Amino acid sequence: MSARRRDFLHLVAGVVAAAAIAAPSARSQAQGAKKIRAIAFDGFPIIDPRPVFAKAEAMFPGRGGDLSNAWRTRQFEYTWLRTMSGSYADFWQVTEQALTFAARLMKLEMSGTQRDQLMESYLELKAWPDAAAALKRLKDAGIRMAFLSNFTAEMLDAAVRNSGLQGIFEAHLSTDRVQAFKPDPRAYRMGVDAFGMEREEIAFAAFAGWDAAGAKRFGYPTFWVNRANAPLEELGVAPDGAGAGLQDLVAFAGV
Repeated sequence: MSARRRDFLHLVAGVVAAAAIAAPSARSQAQGAKKIRAIAFDGFPIIDPRPVFAKAEAMFPGRGGDLSNAWRTRQFEYTWLRTMSGSYADFWQVTEQALTFAARLMKLEMSGTQRDQLMESYLELKAWPDAAAALKRLKDAGIRMAFLSNFTAEMLDAAVRNSGLQGIFEAHLSTDRVQAFKPDPRAYRMGVDAFGMEREEIAFAAFAGWDAAGAKRFGYPTFWVNRANAPLEELGVAPDGAGAGLQDLVAFAGV
C-alpha cells in the first residue's frame, strides 16, 4: 500500500461517522519560519451554508434539522467512499444523491420540485458577514488566494458573484481537476501546483475538522475557522491555529 493511500485511509477511518467540524483551543499566530504568501480556502470558511438548512426546515417543519444532518453527513461520506473506490462524481451530483438518500432515511415524502429547490439553494449562498473585510486586508497585503474545495467551479462562481467578491480569488482549485476529493493528498497538492510555492508558504483555511487534519498532514500551515466552537477531531494531528472567524485568520497570516 502506498504512503499516500495509508495517509488517506488513516484520515478517513476517523471521520466516516460524521462531517461535523471541530477545533482546538484558539490560537492565531502562524508557526514556522516561512512567511505565508498564499492562502488556499475550503469553501465554507467563506461561504455561509446556513440558508440551505433553513430552507430544509421551512420545507419540513420540525424535521428539517434532522434531514440536514443526515444530508450533510452522507454528503461527505460519499465523497470519501467515491475517492477510495475510484468512482469520482462531482460534488453537485454527490450532494443530490446524498439528499435523496437522506430523505429516504428520514422517511420523508420529497417531491422532485422540493429536491430541486434545496439543491438550487447551494447556488444562492453568500459569504459570511466577516468575509469581505478580512479578504480585502489579505488581498491588500499581497497574499494570493484561491478556493481549494470539493465544490464545483460553478458552485464557487455563484457564491463569489452573490457575495460581490469578484477579483479576490485566483482560479478555483475544484477537486474536479484531479478527480479526488479531500482529504486525498492529490486534492491538497493543487495548491502547490497552482501557486508555484513551497507548501510551507501556503496556509490552508479549513472549516471541517477532518479537512484541517488532512491539510496539516499534507504539510500546509493550517488554520481552523471554527465557527461552531467544536472540539478537536481525534486524528493524531492538530492545526497550527484556530479562531472563530476570518479576522483570526488575518492575524495568523501576519497581516
